[in-house]
Amino acid sequence: MGAVLLGVIIAASFGSGDFVGGRASSTTPTISVLAVSQACSVVGAAILVLFVASHPAPHDIVYGALAGAVNVVGLGLLYRGLARYSAGVIAPITAVVGALVPVAWGLAHGERPSVLALVGVALAVGAGGLIALEPGASAARGLALGVGQAVGAGAALGSSLVLYAETASRSGQVPVLAGRLAAFVLAGVACSWLRRTRDVPLPHGSARGLAVGAGVFDVAATALLVVAVRRDLLSLVAPVVSLAPGMTVILAWRVDHERLRRAQRVGLLVALVGLALVATG
Repeated sequence: MGAVLLGVIIAASFGSGDFVGGRASSTTPTISVLAVSQACSVVGAAILVLFVASHPAPHDIVYGALAGAVNVVGLGLLYRGLARYSAGVIAPITAVVGALVPVAWGLAHGERPSVLALVGVALAVGAGGLIALEPGASAARGLALGVGQAVGAGAALGSSLVLYAETASRSGQVPVLAGRLAAFVLAGVACSWLRRTRDVPLPHGSARGLAVGAGVFDVAATALLVVAVRRDLLSLVAPVVSLAPGMTVILAWRVDHERLRRAQRVGLLVALVGLALVATG
């Protein structure tokens, strides 16, 4: 039950961050939003380190930095794929691959969930794809051109979870700080380079506030993610976390009054069944 509860909270935090970050990106270049949000995440992670006891080993810091680096690369691939190709192809593939990578890693390293829990895992992974699914006339073209970027984004995002799982409990939240610093450096360098070659404005007004909010949700979700993967089976936590698009969809429904499509309604229902099976299994 602990894995499910923490996973749901993490998915809600990541999904909320994606929602507000997406809103900021509608008026400001995504790289600028990422740079500001990651800067805020660094501040949040530094505060956590001050209040959480930690005794990190060098490899904990290295794993944390690598996790943050591949995470921001995954986000960059995801945003680039969504900007160029059909979201109805990119988002579901990214969600499913992002869940399958840590599940496969956990099973390969000796995790043995019950059969009932594995059925719930399969349902949760499928639900993530359904919830993220968007209609589009260019879906076939997007499948041919964007599938590589979607797989790369999912592999990077899933790998970041695996890397955080390799850190020791005694390291506290130091790996999170290392990861946020690495992500900020990469996003900051990319943003600075683009600002020198073209007109790339930084977020201002409401977009700045949304970017800050995205950073707060991001660091909160990452901190809880580290706790979750240390306490519970990675193969159970990852599929629940992959349901983050569900929170994004719900917020778009409640805040922007977007209609829930049939596939999304089915996905949310399948997700609930999957979560119940994981919890009871």
